[in-house]
Amino acid sequence: MAQLQAYLGFTDNGQEAMTFYQRRLGGTLEVQTVGESPVAADLPAGMQERVLQWVLTRGDLTLMGSDMGTDVRPNGAVSLMLECGSREEIETAFQKLSEGGTVTHPFGPSFWGSTFGHLTDRSGFQWMLNHTHGPPHSVLQETS
Repeated sequence: MAQLQAYLGFTDNGQEAMTFYQRRLGGTLEVQTVGESPVAADLPAGMQERVLQWVLTRGDLTLMGSDMGTDVRPNGAVSLMLECGSREEIETAFQKLSEGGTVTHPFGPSFWGSTFGHLTDRSGFQWMLNHTHGPPHSVLQETS
């Protein structure tokens, strides 16, 4: 089955942002610089220290990024959605991710029966955090 993963583009603060996410969400952060990759010889010496790819993993969570963008900036068109497994998890994640950012929808009960909050983190990326009470329901049906 296909799995959708978020891939963030940075031009100048990727290491700070990805380290921030790891400290807030936990998991393992892998880093590959241009100089450590097979494309090192094809790129200028000034790019060797840039990060070709970060991969943050914790269980089913995967967040990826690179600082190879030429002018990639968050534009509000996409939000990262974090479905939390418990009330405690959403409270902790919301508090940690909002540090240095802006809360755009305070965390609390939603009309759809979940606990929900929305924020823009200190790197400018938007996050929606949700905790579904009871068994999650699917709005998509699998097709053969």
